[in-house]
Amino acid sequence: MNTDVRAGSEQSPVAATDSAQRLIFGPMNRPVRDWAGLRIWVVGASSGIGAALAQQALAAGARVALSARRTEALEEVAGGHAQAFIAPLDVLSHEAWREQHARVRAAFGGIDLLVFCVAQYRPERSWEVNDDEAEHTVRTNLASVYTALGAALPDMLARGSGGIALVASVAGYVGLPGAPVYGPAKAALINLAEILYSDLRPKGINVYLINPGFVRTGLTDKNSFTMPALQTPEAAAREIWRGIAEGRFEIHFPRRFTAPLKLLRLLPFRWRSALFQRFLHG
Repeated sequence: MNTDVRAGSEQSPVAATDSAQRLIFGPMNRPVRDWAGLRIWVVGASSGIGAALAQQALAAGARVALSARRTEALEEVAGGHAQAFIAPLDVLSHEAWREQHARVRAAFGGIDLLVFCVAQYRPERSWEVNDDEAEHTVRTNLASVYTALGAALPDMLARGSGGIALVASVAGYVGLPGAPVYGPAKAALINLAEILYSDLRPKGINVYLINPGFVRTGLTDKNSFTMPALQTPEAAAREIWRGIAEGRFEIHFPRRFTAPLKLLRLLPFRWRSALFQRFLHG
């Protein structure tokens, strides 16, 4: 991967000003200039956004490992592409993470970018939450990320390079009714991504936080309400790869939907709650 990184032992006042401007306004991660040969591991690649990410990366010349539980679905997404590597994985299995990481590393010689695109979702109100299902959702959407980090980070830290991309959701911005389990798990993922960036970026590892709005997938098909600014998985994947190419930390889209949500979370909770109640009850 070609990057836009420059270094110098001495800086003039003008150079120091330029450095400060890059720190405040420039890309927070190393921009990606060339996808050819980049070694990418997409976890959650059997459908939806993950499948679109894998297919677009393969089309751009990257080497892509595809992981999810359903081997047949992964093979269909890969379409026999020579640069694709199938690595079936149950994200709740610590042993499976270690085994598949070793396989991908052996096949590719290392991993330049791990994309965690796994989610479980059930629309429900607070009184409908089942504790067993809630625990399974939190383990899938959040706890399994720590197993992923345990598998992938040691090698990246030893090399001083690599990248971690976590697909969260705008549902993590504010407490949205109808997502009493999914929303808090995604909010925690947003918090985790910020911590990872602070810890890992100084060590040469890129960290990306991806917050999509509504994307047409098997998860959103469960919703009974009208979803504003609904996108296709292919459009979402293009936004994600564009953000990574530009070196952004947070990649959120579509802006016409996510920007108002960002403003909404700045309001006092009393006001937000009134707005939600009006939306729910008309």
